[in-house]
Parts: sequence; structure tokens; C-alpha cells
Amino acid sequence: MQKLLQNTEETEQFGAELFQILSPGSVVFLKGQLGAGKTTLVRGYLRAAGYCGTVKSPTYNLVEEYLVNSRKIYHFDLYRLNDPEELDYIGIKDYFNQNSICFIEWPDQGEGYLPNPNLEITLTLQGSGRLLEMA
Repeated sequence: MQKLLQNTEETEQFGAELFQILSPGSVVFLKGQLGAGKTTLVRGYLRAAGYCGTVKSPTYNLVEEYLVNSRKIYHFDLYRLNDPEELDYIGIKDYFNQNSICFIEWPDQGEGYLPNPNLEITLTLQGSGRLLEMA
């Protein structure tokens, strides 16, 4: 599926739509260059889930954890990961369970340490908007 998202608001709206279709235990890979809207999409999901706080990219922390209505939502950014083995040090396998939703930016950086995704989304800058491809 492909969809053209004209602006930030449409990117957030698509994230909100994901809230309606993702079930607990889902793993979502987010691909796209820097600034493509990956965190914006996650922000839309979190807003739809009821989260009102700040949503920032976990570039330096590797993971941001959100607890919304008894559901844990993890947002990973593996961009700065030097070696996939580092994921063992943070106990990556503990994050993937039947009660959590995991969004993973730059999943190629964690190859061999991540489960298969339930959904893979690629965002590509296109003019002032983004082309979203979903598989």
C-alpha cells in the first residue's frame, strides 16, 4: 500500500489510524531517512492512545517508554547503534511481549536481534510531503 501524506498533520493522522489496527504484541519497523517523519508518526499513535506528554526521538537513549492506559509502548531509534550485539545489553528481548507495542526506527541496525515485524513502514520525503509505503 502507498499513500501520499501532504504534511505533518497527515503523518500524525496516519499514526492515529494505526492505533485502531495494531494489537498488543505488535512490532512495527519504521524506515526512512532522517527527517522523514518516523517520530511524527509515532507521536500520532501515542496521541490517539491518550498520551498527552512530549514525544521525542529516542536517538540518544535508544528507547523511550510510554505507559498509556495500562499498555506499554516502546519507541526505539537504533540509528546510533554501533553493533547489534549492544541490544543484548539493554535486554531487548524483554521489550517484545504480548502486552506491548514496539516501534523501531532504523531496524536494519539491529539485524539478527529483532523479531520479524508485524508491519513495516517506509517514509520517503517527496516535496513538502512524504510517501508512505506499508508492507
